[in-house]
Amino acid sequence: MQLTIIILAIIGILLSIYAYYIERKTRKNKHYHAVCDFNNTVSCTKAFSSKYGHTFGVSNSIGGIFFYFLILILVILSIYNIYNLSSIIINSIFYLTIISMIGSTYLAYASYFKLKNFCMICNAIYIINILLVVFSYFWIW
Repeated sequence: MQLTIIILAIIGILLSIYAYYIERKTRKNKHYHAVCDFNNTVSCTKAFSSKYGHTFGVSNSIGGIFFYFLILILVILSIYNIYNLSSIIINSIFYLTIISMIGSTYLAYASYFKLKNFCMICNAIYIINILLVVFSYFWIW
């Protein structure tokens, strides 16, 4: 379980870094065309540049980088059982992934129904978050 969660967290970090790259590139060059932009309804740029691309004034991609990095650190701490807090850390990972799943559900709703947009990077992140919930749940039990 731990290795799977580590791999998912690393993929989440990489996707979030790419999302941030697109966001920065688009901000500097309005004519930038990201690899994940196919048309007006399948566009990562549209999702990242919308009002739903930021939470409390912070880019969701920055939040994702920190979230997945935190999950990675917590898994490593639990593997080495640092401070004998392994069970508390594992439970914390599960609850953090639940919170990320709630956020992903809201952002998916906003993307599909409010923006009428399909963001490939966003959807990959939603899948990562679903898998993190599932694997952290099985890790607890």
